[in-house]
Amino acid sequence: MGFADVARELLLVVPADFVAQRTARQRAARKDDRELAAAIGSLRKPAPAAWVIDLLAHDGALDDAVDLGPAIRKAQADADPAEIRKLRHQRAQVVDALAQAGADLASDAGHPATPAVLDQVRATIEAAMADPHAGAAVRSGLLVRPLESAGFDDVDLDGALADPDAVPDAWSGSDAPPIPIDQARRSRKAGRASRPPERDETPERRPTPEPEPTPKPEPQPKPTRDRAVREPKVDPSAERRAARDAEAEARAASHEADAALDAAEQELEHAEDRHADLERQLADATAEVERLERARDDAEAASDRARDAFTAARKARRGR
Repeated sequence: MGFADVARELLLVVPADFVAQRTARQRAARKDDRELAAAIGSLRKPAPAAWVIDLLAHDGALDDAVDLGPAIRKAQADADPAEIRKLRHQRAQVVDALAQAGADLASDAGHPATPAVLDQVRATIEAAMADPHAGAAVRSGLLVRPLESAGFDDVDLDGALADPDAVPDAWSGSDAPPIPIDQARRSRKAGRASRPPERDETPERRPTPEPEPTPKPEPQPKPTRDRAVREPKVDPSAERRAARDAEAEARAASHEADAALDAAEQELEHAEDRHADLERQLADATAEVERLERARDDAEAASDRARDAFTAARKARRGR
C-alpha cells in the first residue's frame, strides 16, 4: 500500500483520533518501509471542512458537482444569461444538498460539523466547480484544508493536498489536453508574480468653479469662512491592491500556523514514542524483576530442602 492510499484512509478518521491513528500506522510501517513511515508521520491533520469533503469524496458524492463545473464555465464563456441562471440555480441546489450530506456523514462519525465548517464545505464545493484542478483535488480524497474561489482567479491549491502527485490531471471540459496539477500550480504562481500593477483609470475630478460674489452698493466686511474640507479621493485600484495584500498576508499567516501545528504534532508524536518506549522498557524490567524473584524463591526453597535433607541424613547417621 502506497502513501496516497494510507493518507486516504487516515484522512477519513475522526479528527479527535487522527494523531493516534497516524502514530499507529507510522509505527507499523517503520518495520518494513522507513520512507513510507516518514511520509505518514508528516501527514497533516485535516481541517474539519477538509475532513467532511474527504468523507464525501470517499462516498463518490462529489462527482456530479464537479462534472457540473465545465457546463457552468461554458455558459459563462458563451455569455448565455438564461443558461447561466439555470446552472446557478442547479449549482445552489447541489451545493446545499452536498453540505447536508456532509453534515450527516460527520454526525454519523460522531463529530458533528459546525455551521462555520459547513460554510467552508460549501465554499470548497463551489471552488471545485469553478476550477478544474480544484475539482480534481476534492475528488481525490486527499484534501487537508478547505478551498475557496476568488472571482476569476485560479483556486489556490498550495498546501491543500496530502499527496499532490497522486491527484489525476484535471479535465477542463473542452478539447484542450488536461493540465497536470503541479504544472497548474507553477503557472498560477508565475501568473500572480508577473501580473502588472493595475492603473488607476478613475477620471480626475475637476473642482467646480465658485460663483463670483454679487457686488453690493455698500462694501461690507466679508465674514471669514472656513474652507470646506475636501474628502480624499477613493482609489479603487489601491483598495483592490490592499485587499489582495491583506489576503496574501492572511494566507501566509495561515500557512505559518499550519506549519506550527505540524511541528507541535510531530513533537507530540516523538514524545508519545518515547513514552511508549519507556513503558515497554518498564514492562520488560518489571517482568525481569518478577522472573528473578521467582528464581530467588525457587532457590530458597531448594536450599531449604537441601538443608532439611542434610539434617535428616546427619541424624540418621548418628542414630546408627
